Amino acid sequence: MKSHKKRWKDSGNPRYRLNTDEAQIINDYRRLKQEAQAEGLNPNDIHSGWIKNKKASLYFKNPNFNKNDLKGFKEELLKDLKEYSPNFEKVVKPKVNDGHCLLISPADIHIGKLCKSFVSGEEYNKQIAVQRTLEAIDGILQKSNGFNIDKLILCIGNDVMHIDTPSGGKTTKGTVQDVDGMFFEHFHIAKRLYINIIETLVSFYPDLHVVYNSSNHDYLTGFCLADTIATYFRNSKNITFDISLQHRKYYTYYNNLIGSTHGDGAKWDLLPLLMADECKEWSETKYRYMFAHHVHHKVSKDLIGCSLESLRSPSPADSWHHKMGYTSSNNQAIEGFIFSKNNGQVARITHLF
Repeated sequence: MKSHKKRWKDSGNPRYRLNTDEAQIINDYRRLKQEAQAEGLNPNDIHSGWIKNKKASLYFKNPNFNKNDLKGFKEELLKDLKEYSPNFEKVVKPKVNDGHCLLISPADIHIGKLCKSFVSGEEYNKQIAVQRTLEAIDGILQKSNGFNIDKLILCIGNDVMHIDTPSGGKTTKGTVQDVDGMFFEHFHIAKRLYINIIETLVSFYPDLHVVYNSSNHDYLTGFCLADTIATYFRNSKNITFDISLQHRKYYTYYNNLIGSTHGDGAKWDLLPLLMADECKEWSETKYRYMFAHHVHHKVSKDLIGCSLESLRSPSPADSWHHKMGYTSSNNQAIEGFIFSKNNGQVARITHLF
């Protein structure tokens, strides 16, 4: 048997040729797993770091760092973009005399959010999020059949994903969430969902404008997702995109100025003034609307020159919101709005769950 006696110094540690005091310092700071778990992180997701105090300054690298998830996620995404960005044949829209615009906003889907019935009384997970969204899109389209739709607006973003970090289950600003599944899984589910929705909408109404609203749960990932979707459909002649990071977006449909924002920024009372200042079409339109998200419940208010409204969410309260009383079993919905060319908003469609 190989002897390590020559490597010992003062009965320390033969493996690292350390004396007793040096070996003790290493043992004191061998706590990556405990520290990571205390912060709600997966130890294998930590690449390296520094541990410092009055006694020592130690740099460590994690031999178990998990590169596979990130690498596989990146490779699969690039493969999708490179190999399957299809060429779409232009769909010729029928001529419509008395036209209308349909706005659909699947607000605050929160793919990856976890609600358990034994905690908050209701179930919600990534599968339910997808099922509800697809059901609502189909329901709104069916209910809009009585109108001559010649323009469709789809709002995306608005907390489509529940978290914005690959480890720890946190939002963009670091708030820990109850999560169903992995971050990378959420992204691919959201990507497939949006592709499905857009292809369905174009088959019904071939003049589609997609508007992205950045949001607080997934500020980074939401933009990457919107950019990916715009890239996927870049060859379509029937779809236009607005995926800038401007917090307030505007679209003009004849005598209607239609705005959207997530709702976690400027105060409501400022939104009409901001709309008038930011959008030159203010003076060219009579009916003006700003749709906000974020709060998951209905708030509606007429201000001078503009009507403001927050939209409902298909997701129920999680554990924290249930504890705080921010819950209602009758307001989970995805909404649509119909605008006449000359007479403003003439109908709303609410698909309740």
